[in-house]
Amino acid sequence: MEESLSTFDWRVQPEADRLVHELLEDFVEKSDFVRSFRQRLLSETGTRLIDWVDSIHLPADSRLAMRLKEAGFEEEDGEGVYSHPGGLFPRVRCHSGDERQLFLKVESVADFLSAQQREKAAIAGESLASLRLAQVSDIEGAECWVIERHGDRGFEPPEITENESLAVLHHSSQLHLRQRDFEDAHEGFEYARQLIAAASKELPIDRVCDLFFAAERDYWQSRNRAARVQKARQDALGLGWANHDHHTYRCGREFFRSLIEILEQLGFTCRERFYAGREAGWGAQVLEQPRAEITVFADVDLSPEEVAGDFAHEPLPRRDSLGTVGLWCRLHGEAFLEAGMHHLECQFDFDAAREQLDADGVASMKPFTDFDFLRQSFTQGEQWPVAESRIQSLLADGLISEAEAATFRKEGALGSHLEVLERNEGFKGFNQTGINEIILATDPRHSK
Repeated sequence: MEESLSTFDWRVQPEADRLVHELLEDFVEKSDFVRSFRQRLLSETGTRLIDWVDSIHLPADSRLAMRLKEAGFEEEDGEGVYSHPGGLFPRVRCHSGDERQLFLKVESVADFLSAQQREKAAIAGESLASLRLAQVSDIEGAECWVIERHGDRGFEPPEITENESLAVLHHSSQLHLRQRDFEDAHEGFEYARQLIAAASKELPIDRVCDLFFAAERDYWQSRNRAARVQKARQDALGLGWANHDHHTYRCGREFFRSLIEILEQLGFTCRERFYAGREAGWGAQVLEQPRAEITVFADVDLSPEEVAGDFAHEPLPRRDSLGTVGLWCRLHGEAFLEAGMHHLECQFDFDAAREQLDADGVASMKPFTDFDFLRQSFTQGEQWPVAESRIQSLLADGLISEAEAATFRKEGALGSHLEVLERNEGFKGFNQTGINEIILATDPRHSK
């Protein structure tokens, strides 16, 4: 266990952070658009400019290359593209031209141009291509572009055939309309597996992954008012959810291996594991899909003995009691299926986002992480009604008391959240102790 938990020992990267902000500030100083847009991001969405930076493109320079390497960046392709394996930073591309370009990530270039009333701007990349981009400011020495990615890490929009376009439309529809409510949840996981397999026969798995999580965010948003409020604020600037940090699923023990298998089918690899201690009764596997740039936090009830093994791939049998995660799933269904994600966490200016959401009637829970390099807080959870059949099943299995059943009938139980996160100095990890506290705080037996 100790080896697995230390494999991903994420640390702050102050030197890399200073360099990236130095490069970014050069664009802010030179470009009226970037400077104005940075202020709009903060005041209208509670986010920071750095939260939306995809990449910084600069003329090749030996001194810059040396500074990047000294700060921990590595050349990833032998063609002047630098990324930082130890932290969350935009990539820096050193090219042979003279252009100095800032690329901001958005979910849809067309939506951004429409929101910014720049409809005449030329879009590079055909509709439904895996990468599209457009220039929105042409200040010499500080160009600003927007870019949308769908499992594509390149910088040149690829061609897309008519058959590929039709496949994107078809499988996007199939995934958005995915059946989620099954009498046997195993059938639901298998159905999703078949949809993904069918899509991957016609599209690269990275594109399928992007389509899958776009559908997941839409379903979660349909069940979460905080999400709809914040999404409207970000859509007003044409941004979408391109500032997502990670997607979180709660999973019953008997289905956890199926969840991991499907995520691996989508191209995810396992990252760090979490276990907050014997009193917490839960664990989590973090997974990452690097090309689709999606991270998943998968929660499950666990014992100390189980976390010492490979709980992501070994079967976890049913138990005679439920922890916070297991009870949530029995009350609402699997997060991968009918319940939808427990929360989406996005990157923000922590204080600004919470204040602005509060002004829009969305309150936040007490922060469960408040470090200089990492700040995290849930919005107040949705209180979802609980089906009588689920209450009766829990009573029959002796997993809740009659008093708890009466409370769930009358008040429902906590459902989903939006999570407000601020990362600084490139910190890529999570706060294990704080996560334990918030898991306990969202236990349906103790919270409303």
